[in-house]
Amino acid sequence: MSTVITGKAFVMGDDIDTDQIIPAEYLSFNPSDEAERKYFGMYAMAGVPPKQCGLPKGNMRFVPEGQFKSQYTIVIGGRNFGCGSSREHAPLAIAEAGAKVVVAEFYARIFFRNCVNGGYLLPCESVQRLVEEIKTDDDCSVDIDNGLLTNNTTGKTYKLRPLGDVKPIVDAGGVFEYARRSGMLKR
Repeated sequence: MSTVITGKAFVMGDDIDTDQIIPAEYLSFNPSDEAERKYFGMYAMAGVPPKQCGLPKGNMRFVPEGQFKSQYTIVIGGRNFGCGSSREHAPLAIAEAGAKVVVAEFYARIFFRNCVNGGYLLPCESVQRLVEEIKTDDDCSVDIDNGLLTNNTTGKTYKLRPLGDVKPIVDAGGVFEYARRSGMLKR
């Protein structure tokens, strides 16, 4: 059985850094406290300049003002997504907002590993430049196991690079839970 994630796409440009994904002013929230963790979702992408987003409706945000969840399940990025600091709060913020997968041309390696190690998001890499093919609000499907992204709005399908061995880690909820389930760590 294949893992397919379907939903609206939010499209951004190149060099989206972790300070833009979750600005430093929101790092005072405690991700271990359920009552505070949701604020990471509320402020996800709050620092991304509007010109970096392919927004059809002006200054529309990833998460609407005063809300904790986004309508976007799929994030499409360009080159060097998640660059900047090693802030593990960045993939947490995107996941807390409700996104399940980020598809980018390539990632800053630390962002990629933070997605996987925390079990927050599936970080897929596209074979071609999707930020010029997909628009914010397009309905898309990402078939993880078959390495395909389909833009259901246009009917076009795009190839993704294989995830390799990281999907079971994300599915387990992160590297520590994966290690426990695999018998590498005692419960």
